[in-house]
This record gives sequence, structure tokens and C-alpha cells, in this order.
Amino acid sequence: MTSTQKQVEQAKPSLEELRKTHQLHERRLEELKQKSWLTPDEEIEEKRLKKLKLQLKDQMADLRRNAS
Repeated sequence: MTSTQKQVEQAKPSLEELRKTHQLHERRLEELKQKSWLTPDEEIEEKRLKKLKLQLKDQMADLRRNAS
């Protein structure tokens, strides 16, 4: 493995880091769901968080697949 490959591997977040970030996004989405209405900024945040959660889920699946 070259030093560049090692740097890339080290820069990748761990499964635990991805899981924690996913949970943080989930908690924030739950907070937003509790509101009776959202401001335009909150609606944008909600959409952004949903996309980020999906990306994190995909990354976690890739890590699990590659670990097998």
C-alpha cells in the first residue's frame, strides 16, 4: 500500500463516527418533527439532514461490505 493510499484510509471516518453523526442528524430531525410548522430555513435544514443521513447510511454499508 502506498503512502497516499494509507492517507486516504486514515482520512476515512470509522463506522462508529458515521453512526454517531447519523444519530445526531436523527435527533435534530426529531426536534424538527415536533414543531407544528417549520420556517423556510428549517425546511431546508430538514431536507439537507435527510440527504446527509442517506449518505451516511450508504457509507456505513460500504464499510461493512468492505470489512467482510
